[in-house]
Amino acid sequence: MKILCNLAILMLPTLFNPVLAAPLTIELPLPQLKGTGSLQQALQSRRSIRRYSKAPLTLDEVAQLAWAAQGITSQRGYRTAPSAGALYPLELYLVATRVSGLKPGLYHYLPAQHALQQLSSTTPQSNLASAAYNQHALTEAAAVFVITGVQQRTARKYGKRAERYVYIEAGHAGQNLLLQATELGLASVIIGAFVDKNVTQVLELERGEQPISLLAVGRGEE
Repeated sequence: MKILCNLAILMLPTLFNPVLAAPLTIELPLPQLKGTGSLQQALQSRRSIRRYSKAPLTLDEVAQLAWAAQGITSQRGYRTAPSAGALYPLELYLVATRVSGLKPGLYHYLPAQHALQQLSSTTPQSNLASAAYNQHALTEAAAVFVITGVQQRTARKYGKRAERYVYIEAGHAGQNLLLQATELGLASVIIGAFVDKNVTQVLELERGEQPISLLAVGRGEE
């Protein structure tokens, strides 16, 4: 009995350690499948914009952007962006700073649930900007999406071609998000200039997961 009691006491820090608590999952508003503009208009209007106002994004807008990048579009699990062999090596993260209805922090998009999983209640935006040579778009944006890739998922089938395929897919997902931002009347820019290992540390990525692109989104300056 004494041994069991001592064991229970030793387990108390683990049982009540908030760091080990289950991550918070936030269900997102359903994506809108009909917009106010056309694809042709979005293609014509899309521009890289690096200056943003202090106005926040809405949770509906964030949900729409995440879905555009990696949302599920069929019962078979197919997504908005094509994937070689439907292996889906990409992951999508959100650094939310000014989003109405969403606490600031770091989130991971879960395509199957169309939900955000909160990874941290602190906002690593300044650290992310530092990892990207202090580009002001990252410090001013209301939110920053990060596309990462797990090459091994694709390499199991395609071997050495996997690297090429993963980068192609990241381009598909990034363009989807940028066009959706344009259709929503938002300003955005995609950024590829950053120190990989520093972004990896900021997001605490798993081994084998590589950051590919950063997408800053906000409301344009008036």
